[in-house]
Amino acid sequence: MKEVKQDNVRKFGVVGGLGPLASADVFFKLVKSTPATSDAEHFDVVFEQHPFGNSGTGNEATTQRKLYIFDLISRFEKQGVTTVVLPCFLSHTFIDELKANSPLQIVNMVEAVRSHVRRKFPTVRRIGVLASEYTRRKGLFEKYFSAPEFEVVYPRHRENLDLVTEAVYGSEGVKSGNLSGRPVKLLREACEDLISQGVNIIVPGLTEIALVAGEIGPLQVPLLDSNLAYAQYVVSGQYALPETLFKVGIVGGVGPAATVDFIHKIVRNTPAKRDQDHIKLLVEQNPQIPDRTESLIGDGPDPTISLYATCKKLESGDADIIAIPCNTAHAFVERIQPYLGIPIVNMLTVTVSYLRESFPSLRSVGVLATSGTVESGVYEKALTSQGLQQIVPGPALQARVMDAIYGKEGVKAGFTTGQCQSDIAAAIDGLISRGVDVIILGCTELPLLLQQTDFVGTNGTSVRLVDPTDVLARQCVAYATAASESHRP
Repeated sequence: MKEVKQDNVRKFGVVGGLGPLASADVFFKLVKSTPATSDAEHFDVVFEQHPFGNSGTGNEATTQRKLYIFDLISRFEKQGVTTVVLPCFLSHTFIDELKANSPLQIVNMVEAVRSHVRRKFPTVRRIGVLASEYTRRKGLFEKYFSAPEFEVVYPRHRENLDLVTEAVYGSEGVKSGNLSGRPVKLLREACEDLISQGVNIIVPGLTEIALVAGEIGPLQVPLLDSNLAYAQYVVSGQYALPETLFKVGIVGGVGPAATVDFIHKIVRNTPAKRDQDHIKLLVEQNPQIPDRTESLIGDGPDPTISLYATCKKLESGDADIIAIPCNTAHAFVERIQPYLGIPIVNMLTVTVSYLRESFPSLRSVGVLATSGTVESGVYEKALTSQGLQQIVPGPALQARVMDAIYGKEGVKAGFTTGQCQSDIAAAIDGLISRGVDVIILGCTELPLLLQQTDFVGTNGTSVRLVDPTDVLARQCVAYATAASESHRP
């Protein structure tokens, strides 16, 4: 439902600071790889880095790295960046976590290297990888260079010394700015060890290695420039668009208890076997939206701007659809929908469609709703479009409906038993006496009073109660499920 930005408006954001020298190297190669004949033809690129003191790989250091990257990506999003360049192999051990929590495209560095190897070295099967101990332990390269197509090989330790980690992270390593001497010697030993194990190509799994690759000298097998391969892959655009989870935006607070009830119904109607199978929800709880009924039948303030502003927040939060669990608010939907880029799922029309499908012989429908909903004619219009007649309580019973909702002992005041139930029962009896056998609970607070699907009146007649909140919840679940299935391979 949302538009995807096209390649000709791509804007890259380079995450710097995780290894300042290596990040700058990738940035330089990204610019160098851009097919441009003039300055104006280059891509729009944002390079941003901040002091990042902890270069370790323990749990605490990794958490700091995750949050540092996430904050940078969030800043990129505000600057209009579409594509994130993450020049750090260690950070790709948690790239799925970043992708799951960002709408931006994050280009995978290991996928870039694998693509380059397949394209330039199609016969290669035994891959030598120069990676840190942490990256090896996480199985990053095995995940992408998987058997049986590839076999991943690492340098062996020499006298309990991890050659690659020492060369990059040691006190005299590349990260400390030492681009010659001991680090180069250690890396060459690591390369020679890989060659002795029969590798066909050597792939650096640390971005810093590109800074000293020229110092290592000639080898019997190719030593890939992973940073250049990544930059070329980023510029090529030959990678999949990010998968985004369907998100339902909810206008909350109209009223607050009804919002909680609606969320419960979404959860209850979702076919999930674990937490992660449930639907993403974005709730903007705004109880300060002016009362809809007071605006429609009295001199209360107009809620249009407040409803629109709330919907726009949901839209800017990447919601795919908007649900408003308030019947009366739907009198204002037609005013604001043309100014939104995502659809509001109309609770009234989906409820009436449900009635038409579920009760094909139905001719008239009772409606219990606020006086604002009734006088706005929104339900009557929706019912008429499906050949159905609206029946509402007479003036005295309608007053009791309003008391059940807005009264001192009404449901909006937190009551669900006592006088409010007596008032609603009287209104239902009045509709039964007029021959109604299906009633719409046309105020989202009413299902809190009437949680059953059938109601037996004082004369023994049973009527079916239809809850629009539940119908809306099931429709939102259906949209989300359909979107999820469409993304499956």
